[in-house]
Amino acid sequence: MSIENNIRKEAENSHLVDEEKYAIDQKMDELVSLLAKSDLDNETVKLYKQKFDNAISRHGIQAHQVDAFNAIGNLEVSREELLDEFSTLLSDHRFDSRVSKKRRIGQGLSRVVLFVISLTMITLGLGMIIMPAPPFFEMFTIYYFNDHDGVTIMDLISLLVILFGIFFLIKAIIRKPAGRN
Repeated sequence: MSIENNIRKEAENSHLVDEEKYAIDQKMDELVSLLAKSDLDNETVKLYKQKFDNAISRHGIQAHQVDAFNAIGNLEVSREELLDEFSTLLSDHRFDSRVSKKRRIGQGLSRVVLFVISLTMITLGLGMIIMPAPPFFEMFTIYYFNDHDGVTIMDLISLLVILFGIFFLIKAIIRKPAGRN
């Protein structure tokens, strides 16, 4: 039953998209003919061009479109119904390769930055352990190996920095599993 409803929705949506394209074509033709007949100065032309460019640039992916795709991951239904719902969402929300490419570049860049931050944290933590610390950090010793050496609070803080760096390194390298949100 839901398959038939999805097919009907897709047919209605494709009909609406065709009507929208026809209306846009008509309006563009009207705009071109009006601009050809009018005598506009450069400032007015620049203003119209900027308005048109802004309207075209806003046509990308909006947050509510992506939220719709995230919502189907939470559904507890069969694979066939999920596939039907996904195909309906794809027909409703159109994504072009330019927008998805920007999204992929942003995700890749954030991974590189997280990778660099994690390496920096690991290096900083190791440096804090290896380098001698000021005496006011060394005075709180947790465990003594001998009279002059032991594990200090500074060593524990350094170990914590290293562990956070390793955690960020793992998050930067390993991708999120497909089944998780």
